[in-house]
Amino acid sequence: MKLIIDNANIDDIRSMYEFFPMDGVTCNPTILAKEKRNPYDVLKEIRDFIEDGELHVQVVSEDSDTMVEEAYRILKELGNNTYIKIPTNKEGLRAIRILAAAGIHVTATAIYTQMQAFLAAKAGASYVAPYINRIDNLGSDGVRTAREIHDMFRNYGFKTEVLAASFKNSRQVITLCEYGIGATTISPDVLDLLIKNDSVVAALHTFRDDFEGLCGKGKTMLNC
Repeated sequence: MKLIIDNANIDDIRSMYEFFPMDGVTCNPTILAKEKRNPYDVLKEIRDFIEDGELHVQVVSEDSDTMVEEAYRILKELGNNTYIKIPTNKEGLRAIRILAAAGIHVTATAIYTQMQAFLAAKAGASYVAPYINRIDNLGSDGVRTAREIHDMFRNYGFKTEVLAASFKNSRQVITLCEYGIGATTISPDVLDLLIKNDSVVAALHTFRDDFEGLCGKGKTMLNC
């Protein structure tokens, strides 16, 4: 399962890349707005840092023709391995089909239902991004929806992968990882929860105390 950070702050991205085996970055207009800078300045900084890693960037237009124009501008500015995020509505499906036919990677976003995902995959999307927590908030089951989409794609032989998004806790990520979901995009706080464990901290403290009891305060395997 690919791990992709859902963030546009270059300091956060650098920190996550330092400690986690990351595969790329996703963002949306709301995430970009938090940086209070020109979007392309932010995105080029990210692209320079992640080099050939996946960078998923969302269009803002609401009609398909302008979505396609935005996509080409994004690609011109950010280069290879940039995925164009297209909302999965009627106009978006047309844009997905046009871009996919031209060999452009598309991430179909704002997925809430299985049929949205099916239509996006049939139109040629590389990824579909179901919103796990937002689906839960609507009274459905986001994890189950993502799993059903994954199964649907395997049943029909689609190459499209699920890029699960919008998590509220690490358990959701773990469940989808166990199921074999292709990718997840995760905020830094949820990423930290994947590795945070008080039992691990307690065990490490015990190991250090025992070692220092043997060799002396501050001693390690470097200087014992």
